Amino acid sequence: MNKSRSWLASENTLFLVTAGLIYDNAVLAAGSWIGEGSALENLNLMRYWLHALFTPTLVLFALKASERADVKWAKPNRVFLIALAITLILIVWELASETIGIKLKPVSEFGVVSYEPADKSGPPLMVIGVSLVLLVSSLAVWKKQGWKWMAIGVIIMGAGSAIPIPVESKAAVNGFEFILLGSLWATRNYQEQNKQLMPSKT
Repeated sequence: MNKSRSWLASENTLFLVTAGLIYDNAVLAAGSWIGEGSALENLNLMRYWLHALFTPTLVLFALKASERADVKWAKPNRVFLIALAITLILIVWELASETIGIKLKPVSEFGVVSYEPADKSGPPLMVIGVSLVLLVSSLAVWKKQGWKWMAIGVIIMGAGSAIPIPVESKAAVNGFEFILLGSLWATRNYQEQNKQLMPSKT
């Protein structure tokens, strides 16, 4: 594997998505302190840009996890090119359909002041696409290496997004995303520690 492929598909994607989620929660937490106005609106606008640019890169992590688990279909170079193409398509789709030209409105709920899209959009197709790729990869990793926690993290994230849960903070909703990222970091560390010691299961 060449160095550029490893850089794109390994831990760097998790750094990007984790940084984006930390920023998201920091802005939500500081919303009431900053108050309504252009400053808070611009900070919230960046939340949506980071989401559009960073979240699709989890497709590359999913491929890397499958490759490290010795999943045969994940190894050819053409599969990496397909994954890279899917990542770029999802980024462009999210930017074009949800992010560029977005109009935000102030919202205050449960003591949290933030800015949300003024126009409600349809299903989050980019998130659905990324989630499906992660689910396929996580099940492959579970089968080949007996590591179930990536799949559990993906399932918890999906259930948390689909089922309305009463909480007293929008930041708390992101807890499901932290669970997902925690399972992905744990998967990366597990595979890194066992890549030379543990034979793959058939």
